[in-house]
Amino acid sequence: MCGIVGYIGHREAYPVVIKGLQRLEYRGYDSAGIVLYDGKEMKLSKTKGKVSDLEQKATTEISLNGTIGMGHTRWATHGVPNDVNSHPHFSNSGELVIIHNGIIENYEPLKKELIKRGYIFKSDTDTEVLVNLIEDIQKTNNLKLGKAVQVALNQVVGAYAICVFDIKKPNEIIAARLGSPLAIGVGEGEFFVASDASPFIEYTNNAIYLEDEEMAVIRLNKPMKIRKIKDDSLVTPYIQELQLNLEQIEKGGYDHFMLKEIHEQPNVIKDTYRGRLLSSQGLIKMAGIEDNLEKFTNASRIIIVACGTSWHAGLVGEYLIEEFARIPVEVEYASEFRYRNPIINKNDVVIAISQSGETADTLAAIKLAKSNGAFVFGVCNVVGSSISRETHAGAYTHAGPEIGVASTKAFTTQITVLSLIAFRLAQAKGTMSQSEFMRNLVEMELIPQKVEEALKTNDHIVEISSIYKDSPNCLFLGRGFNFPVALEGALKLKEISYIHAEGYPAAEMKHGPIALIDEHMPVVVIAPKQNHYDKVVSNIQEIKARSGKIIAVVTKGDEQVRALADHVIEIPETTEALTPILSTIPLQLLSYHIAVMRGTNVDQPRNLAKSVTVE
Repeated sequence: MCGIVGYIGHREAYPVVIKGLQRLEYRGYDSAGIVLYDGKEMKLSKTKGKVSDLEQKATTEISLNGTIGMGHTRWATHGVPNDVNSHPHFSNSGELVIIHNGIIENYEPLKKELIKRGYIFKSDTDTEVLVNLIEDIQKTNNLKLGKAVQVALNQVVGAYAICVFDIKKPNEIIAARLGSPLAIGVGEGEFFVASDASPFIEYTNNAIYLEDEEMAVIRLNKPMKIRKIKDDSLVTPYIQELQLNLEQIEKGGYDHFMLKEIHEQPNVIKDTYRGRLLSSQGLIKMAGIEDNLEKFTNASRIIIVACGTSWHAGLVGEYLIEEFARIPVEVEYASEFRYRNPIINKNDVVIAISQSGETADTLAAIKLAKSNGAFVFGVCNVVGSSISRETHAGAYTHAGPEIGVASTKAFTTQITVLSLIAFRLAQAKGTMSQSEFMRNLVEMELIPQKVEEALKTNDHIVEISSIYKDSPNCLFLGRGFNFPVALEGALKLKEISYIHAEGYPAAEMKHGPIALIDEHMPVVVIAPKQNHYDKVVSNIQEIKARSGKIIAVVTKGDEQVRALADHVIEIPETTEALTPILSTIPLQLLSYHIAVMRGTNVDQPRNLAKSVTVE
């Protein structure tokens, strides 16, 4: 949830670290801090608030010189967001300093023991406990920093990505990870450490991704050493060439990353099916599916595990796979799956979905599924992420970096991948005719240009947003393939505008939510002219009879719903299975414009972080 950046090399560290923190601020923005070493002393500045607040404070508080530096942007877990609880944290002696992403679950007994040994704590964080534990082990056993870190990490329970610096070892940084991502950028005579590659992409395209329970000793002018924390065995570093580029992580003229990412969807959907969807040949080719086709076609069931927006995509996947491939599908919240002692069999297939590929609950669900012998297939966006390495096979979504905390293009590209999987499995099982298969392939190829058309409703949606921006509540209704879209639309509005919103299957309205309907309640109804259309029209009439305000998302040219609704947003016609990709576009824009009009921080909504790497 937090973002960490470290630098050691020949450059001035401050601009590298600050810029890196700005790029990682989507991971947490309760507070931020930086420490610099100028060859003589360590200089610390940290503050509650955003990285911009840190910049203002640091420039007046400390000298910004030094070629070694570490920074942190925080999403609070232990201790409220304030200056004291902000990272970096010093040990009692002031000789060690640490930045940490994760949670040390057994910090309380460790803290009590350290207090008995004379240690004093200034903050409420688990991180300050860890840095003092390292110091205590180092001094008690007369160990080098790397060894002390290794011993300490074998005593803690939880998740971590850490950087540790010792003023007595001024040419060395120790980095380690378990359950939280950590990348090391390798340059000419310099190294970068960060939660992902975005802080150092302009300096080097060579990166090493630490695996769980690995520790790197990074020294200037010496080869890096990576060891297993448990058994001290050496690991040969694997240097990857990054595909990320600087342009992808800049706003590109848009006011917000979220708006940029909404408008990127035609291109990233095309990138996601490029090379996989070959309609001219009547083929879908996905290596992860083809190499394991029998595991899917012979599966007794498919279990989809995910969180948040990815869970909503998984619900669409359930409709797709059951409708076309006729394989039973269950969709589970990853956070609940791991704790309810689920029944997992060896002939089950588990599909794990995560934008970041680092979601802690989803990773834990993967490990549980693997331990029970299930085949695990990952769907994620980040190359080299933990989920891509933990799963048996998988497919990338090719959405590019998603910086806005509220997922948009991640959702539509996940549905794209799940659609391709469903169509290919249906073809393999013979549960879809060749003509229907070809129709879906051709229609999928047209989706990017139809998303472009849906985006042209933007100005109309601005007008609608201005009417409902002050509404305290909102309902979203959908049926069939578009019920998950209703859930996703409600989540988007909640996340960035702070308006209370709920999504329901339209038929469920009569079983409770209809009590909320009055002249002040806007109801967004997803009503494409597909199956269930007449039923949805009946639901709209029920809302109108109770004076509710209706915003309807309809197929272009629909006149029946237009006559009933207060506002109509048109989307192009497509097959029912692919309507979720189109119907979600207006809902993303509606949430975005309402949030902007309410003056909220669209890209960094309160209390949220992009990548949930802790429980």
